[in-house]
Amino acid sequence: QVQLVESGGDLVQAGGSLRLSCAAPGFSFRTYTMSWYRQGPGKEPELFATMPPVFPGQLGYHTPVRGGFPITETNARNMLYLQMNSLNPDDTAEYYCSVRIPPARFWGQGTQVTVHA
Repeated sequence: QVQLVESGGDLVQAGGSLRLSCAAPGFSFRTYTMSWYRQGPGKEPELFATMPPVFPGQLGYHTPVRGGFPITETNARNMLYLQMNSLNPDDTAEYYCSVRIPPARFWGQGTQVTVHA
């Protein structure tokens, strides 16, 4: 069983930044592709970003829907981060950290990001 716990969501003004965290105790980011999904109000869930396996401390640039947000991973605490800059109201959503380990996909509980104009 894989446990993923997101945090860092907040209410921010347009143009601001946030760093989301995903804690994955006992899990190695060197083995699997990590993904961030998001679901905005009244919208379907969408794949927001993916990150291929990285070595501890390596800076990973994911494949984003928009922009070029970097993701870093520190093995010491098994934390995955998503740095988001230049936020706009369209980024308002619940954000989920996820990993697929066949045959299952595992999800965190989500963290809410709200961007106001």
